[in-house]
Amino acid sequence: MISILTYSLPDSVRDCKNLAGGTWVAPRGRAIALTSPHDGRPIGTLRLSTSADVDDAAIAAHRASIAWGATPMRERAVPLRRFLSLASRHASSLAGTVALESGKTPDEALAGIQRGLEVVEFALSLPNQNSGGALALEVSRGVTCETRREPLGVVAGVTPFNFPAMVPMWMFPIALMLGNAFLLKPSEKVPLSACQMGDWMVDAGFAPGLFSVVHGDRDTVHAIVDHPAVKAIGFVGSTTAARAVYGRATALGKRALCLGGAKNHIIAAPDADEALTVPGVVDSFTGCAGQRCMAASVLVVVAGAERLVDSIVRCAAAIELGSTMGALIDAAAKKRIDDAIARAEDQGARVVLDGRKARPPSVLEGGNWLGPTIIDHVRSDMDCAKVELFGPVLSIVRVATLDDALAWDRSSPYGNATSVFTSSGSVARYVAQHATSAMIGVNVGVPVPRDPFSFGGTKDSKFGQGDMTGWGGVEFWSQLKKITARWATSPDKTWMS
Repeated sequence: MISILTYSLPDSVRDCKNLAGGTWVAPRGRAIALTSPHDGRPIGTLRLSTSADVDDAAIAAHRASIAWGATPMRERAVPLRRFLSLASRHASSLAGTVALESGKTPDEALAGIQRGLEVVEFALSLPNQNSGGALALEVSRGVTCETRREPLGVVAGVTPFNFPAMVPMWMFPIALMLGNAFLLKPSEKVPLSACQMGDWMVDAGFAPGLFSVVHGDRDTVHAIVDHPAVKAIGFVGSTTAARAVYGRATALGKRALCLGGAKNHIIAAPDADEALTVPGVVDSFTGCAGQRCMAASVLVVVAGAERLVDSIVRCAAAIELGSTMGALIDAAAKKRIDDAIARAEDQGARVVLDGRKARPPSVLEGGNWLGPTIIDHVRSDMDCAKVELFGPVLSIVRVATLDDALAWDRSSPYGNATSVFTSSGSVARYVAQHATSAMIGVNVGVPVPRDPFSFGGTKDSKFGQGDMTGWGGVEFWSQLKKITARWATSPDKTWMS
């Protein structure tokens, strides 16, 4: 295991620069000091990009995209295959970077990287699946229709702090394989992992400009969205930001897929298997310190399943900060969640496991730590039942029937994930049919689809059509050209004659 206390970075990664036109260049904006969520120590520096910096990267990307789009897909796979090899060989090094800057445990960081590399493998499979070539079909006598999947040109991804390596890999492998040039804007809170991957993309042999890294804040995002060379924007972040980016991009006539926040529900049915349910629930709300859009934040206990609550509390209480659970991203996040827990108490809920009292090892006391927290007897009018807290906090709701539990799901403005723990196939099918989320789990606390199945929510969890990753990503990062041809006369008359 990588120690979060001893892991260090090369100077080339610590000093975060933009990758534009195949060269690392210092942005022109103001400087930001980077600190580790684990212990507050300095880990690097970052300068924010100006609109001129964005312009430099976008112009270089546009130039590179022209030849790249005309390159056969099998040839595009060559540098991506090298990147896969580099990232696979050095995954533990990247995991250390991810853990250091995001607050994850090294094991969590490595798991996210492995999930991202699955998308790289899916992208590399596309030449064998007709997804980037042509499909011709005789649709009438002497008349054929043909489809060609073509690149958009320059596309961009704006990614969040909680998965500094995985979410970018949800986007750029598929986008590049389809013939686009890709511009990555990582969260300014976690820029180090993007720099490390950028180094590998250069080493893999991608032509200058095909993969760019542009650091910055909200103003940088606006400059990327507004740039005339950028044709499509993928975004993962909060619902407020996702809605804003989607509105800005589509107002300019651009393609956008923006994934937002969540308030995920796990339903515990009376016949739930305790051995499956207890660790499934606890892992879901405490994994990545609850800082993931697929974390369970509401446990809806159907009458007869109350027996599970004490076991869930005991299991969560055994988690050790700094070992089996990581830190929150910054002090502001900790204060926001601390305040939310206090507000739940004021509104009449009962805190049965108080993570505010938990302490990490003494060497990590300078970090942003909050232990697993469970709030029981939550009502629908309480903030903790409705607001995404984005931390290791589970709110427990007690209802009489399965339909009551599904009513909670339907009332949520979000629609990322709904899971049910049950031993009954009919109950599982009923929940899958009536839940309003796009990703459903059956005895699975974090129902993330694996490629080729795509990732995406509904309602306020997603703005735009389609999904990220898998075949949804293929559709988003490309366009179909349809060609109808006739080369000879035919004695038969049809509507196409």
